[in-house]
Amino acid sequence: MKNENLLWIILKSIFLILFNVVFFFLGGFDRPASVWISYGFIHFAYFMLLLTPQLTRGKKSWTELGIPLYYVSSIYFFVQFAIGLFFILVFSLTGLESYVIPFLMQLGLAGLYGVILVAHMIANERTVDAVEKRQPQISFIKEATAKIKSLLENINDVEEKKKIERVYDTLYSSPVKSHPDIAPVETHILQSIRALEVATCSENRDCIIDLADSLEIAINERNRQLKTYN
Repeated sequence: MKNENLLWIILKSIFLILFNVVFFFLGGFDRPASVWISYGFIHFAYFMLLLTPQLTRGKKSWTELGIPLYYVSSIYFFVQFAIGLFFILVFSLTGLESYVIPFLMQLGLAGLYGVILVAHMIANERTVDAVEKRQPQISFIKEATAKIKSLLENINDVEEKKKIERVYDTLYSSPVKSHPDIAPVETHILQSIRALEVATCSENRDCIIDLADSLEIAINERNRQLKTYN
């Protein structure tokens, strides 16, 4: 892992090393202000390109949400590099001292990049918040159906199995999206499923059938209440 990190650092440094070697070898340190301004903006664009993968919340979100940010930073870098290189060549060869035009143009480009980047980051934050808010709601159905499915594998009695299959089908067809106000009902359903697991282990047939019937009623009630929030 350490060797891999070192190789990545070397890879990311190649551009900076080559650019600076060529820059100082061909022109030295005695350059007009306009050239140093372009030099600074090119480095800023490249550092933002390297920093972009760190601008998304969480590692898992990078693949889906980070790619558009990387495209924005990549476009900005290549455009800024072309413009900056143009100003470096022109002002180095002509000896012009004015820095107003290159500064304002590159500042405006950086500002435009900043606006687009931040707008994408805001959209990404909203997406991540929505996913995080939705995840617990989805987990209820997943957890409940997984527990019922596990119970079915350990039941041989025909009537018991039929009852629990009805519970499973009702759960499976239930809306995934939930609402905070029906959390007590969902908690009651999960508690009943745990009680059903205990009854199954003890092979209490009457209790299993009663719990299965009450579970089906509770799930239908959960779904009915959920409709009022849609």
